[in-house]
Amino acid sequence: MATMDNILNTVTFYWLTGPIFDKELRVASRRRRNYVFRSLYLLILTLILILFWVEEVRFSYGSASSRASRMYMVGMGITAIIIWAQFCTSQIIGVIMLSTSISDEIYSKTLGALMTTPINSMQIVLGKLLSGLLQILVLIGVSFPLLAIVRVFGGVPWQFLLSGFCITMTAVIFVGSLCMFFSIFCRRAYVVIILTILTLAALFLFFPLLTLFAIHRVIDEKIFVSLLYHLNPYFCMGVQTEILFDPRSAGFTGPIFWPLHCGILLILSSGILLLCVVMVRRAALRQIVGASPGVQSRYVSEQVQEYMDKAGRIRRVWGPPVVWKELLSPLTRHKTLVVVFGIIGLGLLIISYGLFAEHNDLDEEYCHILYGVIFFSLGLLVTLVFPATTITTERESRTWPALLGTAVDDWNILLGKVIGTLKRCLPAWLPLFGHIWLFTLVGYIHPAAMFQISFLVFWTMMFLIGSGLYFSGRFKRTTTAVVMNFILGSVIWALVPFLLFMMLAISHSSDDLGEAYMDLNPYVHLCSILDATARQNSSLRYDWLSGGRSNFWESSIWMLLCGWTYIAIGVFFAWRAKCRFRKNIFH
Repeated sequence: MATMDNILNTVTFYWLTGPIFDKELRVASRRRRNYVFRSLYLLILTLILILFWVEEVRFSYGSASSRASRMYMVGMGITAIIIWAQFCTSQIIGVIMLSTSISDEIYSKTLGALMTTPINSMQIVLGKLLSGLLQILVLIGVSFPLLAIVRVFGGVPWQFLLSGFCITMTAVIFVGSLCMFFSIFCRRAYVVIILTILTLAALFLFFPLLTLFAIHRVIDEKIFVSLLYHLNPYFCMGVQTEILFDPRSAGFTGPIFWPLHCGILLILSSGILLLCVVMVRRAALRQIVGASPGVQSRYVSEQVQEYMDKAGRIRRVWGPPVVWKELLSPLTRHKTLVVVFGIIGLGLLIISYGLFAEHNDLDEEYCHILYGVIFFSLGLLVTLVFPATTITTERESRTWPALLGTAVDDWNILLGKVIGTLKRCLPAWLPLFGHIWLFTLVGYIHPAAMFQISFLVFWTMMFLIGSGLYFSGRFKRTTTAVVMNFILGSVIWALVPFLLFMMLAISHSSDDLGEAYMDLNPYVHLCSILDATARQNSSLRYDWLSGGRSNFWESSIWMLLCGWTYIAIGVFFAWRAKCRFRKNIFH
């Protein structure tokens, strides 16, 4: 029996994953939200497939060969959408699922107990990672029947399906490994999510753009494209999709081989995982000897003494107590990490400004639109995350019932949470305002942009803060609340316009309705403002998708109407959050 057990453990890789993998699978199988999300994911993909099919059936005419060619294009289009949906969704889910994979064990003080058992640090790390990957595999497997149906249309080579699956899985493994590494040092899920997204943006977006500007004159274009293909999963997936629609484009990309790209990402992921194994072991040993989570043992006594000195001083409360507490609480406990990321980001920004100045592009509107979109996305990311953590973190730390048991009423609690969220989110918008202010002084941007973008940022923050507070009061876990706030933004600003334009194309209706809806999108507002103001001696002529409102005053009135509509919706969300403060307090 012992020999058989050893053989089974070796064949099933139980020696590598250990009981952690089994425990995570049992917990995940009992979470209702996993089944709900899979059902919604499959429903959306099926809806897209139906829309493509209805368009083809309704407007199929001509000879059999012409209809076959249209089916060929429909099959490729649907396949590309499904593959890209898997590619993006799986990474988002991986980041969210693994954001607290190690920190939960560290701050629950169970990591030290685990290390006293036969479970080793490698089994802990790989068990957490593989349990999350299995859930993502199930999500990807849900769409396999749709891909099988699309294959009937023809025109989709199996090599594209295989490459899409392998590129997706290796990208998820790399993103999950990076997320687990940050979860060792950061307790909160939202901090891990933000750090992971910023790191991915720097590695796969910002660094390639800077490299392209810096060495485009000294390196052959095909060599650069080949290097980027083998190192960047997003670029690799884009090239594979382009080759699907136009096989001749492979001759313009240089030597490419997608298995090599997957191998490189797996090697990088293995290095990060080995580092995670070492850090998890060190964290467990510190916990066993009695050190605080994330603190070196030789500094424990000094930090305890410093805390006792601070605790001995009585601080007078002024104004509403929740507002006082939120204003005095630190923005983050990871000041060193913030300083390091800030210095790196500032250095990269200065280098990028220098490269654009070398090409005399700093006075072009497309340059400022690019920076505006990047900085706006940074602020939007932080504003999507922080409001959804305000109440759930109180519940997880068991302080929410105590707060509700005081004499502070619900309106003061809500006001304090809103002010605290504004305090935490405003620093993320400083790069956008700094860029606008700097180039306004230089004369490349009209001063009107500062006022219009300030109002744009204000109503975007108020809308997302209200929705984040509602989801934070509605759900028990921080991760769930953050996911729901992400889904809300993705649905109203991405999914609904996509489906709306598809339905308008199917019915051969005018795109006026879709363009009018897109004019409610904050990114459209941002691009319209910068396009009209980021010119020397600008005449302030605004180009909206639906036309009209071209001058400054008409555009400003439209922005005010959109902004106050979003603010009203955000206030409604915040009011509903207040109504739920005293419901399910202990759940």
